[in-house]
Amino acid sequence: MTLWYVTRATGVVALLLLTGAVLLGVLSALRWRTTRWPRFATVDVHRNLTLLSIVFVAVHVVTTVADGYAPVGLLDGIVPFLSPYRPLWLGLGTVAFDLLLALVVTSLFRGLVPARAWRALHWAAYAAWPVALVHSLGTGSDARTSWLQAIAVASIVAVALAALARIALGGGLALPRVAGAFAAVVVPIGLVAWYHAGPLKHGWARRSGTPTAILKRKATTPQLASATVEPTSFTSTVTGTIHSTQTADGYSQIEISLRLHSSPGGAARIRLRGVPSDGGVTMTASGVSFVPGTTGTVYSGDIDSLAGTDIGATVRDGNGDRLELSFALSIDTASGTVTGTVSA
Repeated sequence: MTLWYVTRATGVVALLLLTGAVLLGVLSALRWRTTRWPRFATVDVHRNLTLLSIVFVAVHVVTTVADGYAPVGLLDGIVPFLSPYRPLWLGLGTVAFDLLLALVVTSLFRGLVPARAWRALHWAAYAAWPVALVHSLGTGSDARTSWLQAIAVASIVAVALAALARIALGGGLALPRVAGAFAAVVVPIGLVAWYHAGPLKHGWARRSGTPTAILKRKATTPQLASATVEPTSFTSTVTGTIHSTQTADGYSQIEISLRLHSSPGGAARIRLRGVPSDGGVTMTASGVSFVPGTTGTVYSGDIDSLAGTDIGATVRDGNGDRLELSFALSIDTASGTVTGTVSA
């Protein structure tokens, strides 16, 4: 479960870093500067953002392979379109990584690379951004969540406006500038249209190339496999583990990981932070996540009530649909195990 969270987080951060690198690359091409922000600072930050994005993509690949949920190997992170898991959409992520890697390697040995070839490759590396964006929406776990949609829209608008500014202020021949402006408008519209017709529609997991074996894992019975409706009410037994740590500032951090053993299946995680008091914790912050096995939708929220080991929480999915969860838990502190029930 931890690797899954790391994979999602590093993928999103890499996309944000790439967006920032593209925007700074445009500013650098326009020779933008102020008295407080000289041009060399823009170039340096642009280069460092690109390098940092490669680090996050590398971690993204390694944690995806280590997680083992999807049949993705290390070779699939370097050679595109070989993986049996969503080969096209996963392969696009590999293409983006290869473009960035090629840019870094040729920059390190720039003296050995002809200037025209290096410049062509540098411009080709800008294609890593839209390719990575399509990869994120085509195969990402959060492609249908409102927060990733907001990130994608903001990134598209920012890069489109930067491209239009580059075309308007950069000079050059009229025909290429008109073609560039046309592409800066049409490509974002095409991306949005593809997203609405593809990843946003039910059944995208199958159409995108998810192996049948993985699709079957999401259900324990034929009835559950065909269900497309999110769970609304249920009671399920749970088992799991509890892990507690003490921070340097004296706070306790508690994490409870649970597995649901009856419909709808799936997993839940409870985190809370607080001040130790009378053998317990006075809560100051919390977080709850729930992923039903029938749909794989991610619900997240906070603890509403805490009375001993009875916990109430409200969680929402990316569409704003709400579930109120009630956990009645029994904790064995000696073994660090948890049993009980969860109701919605």
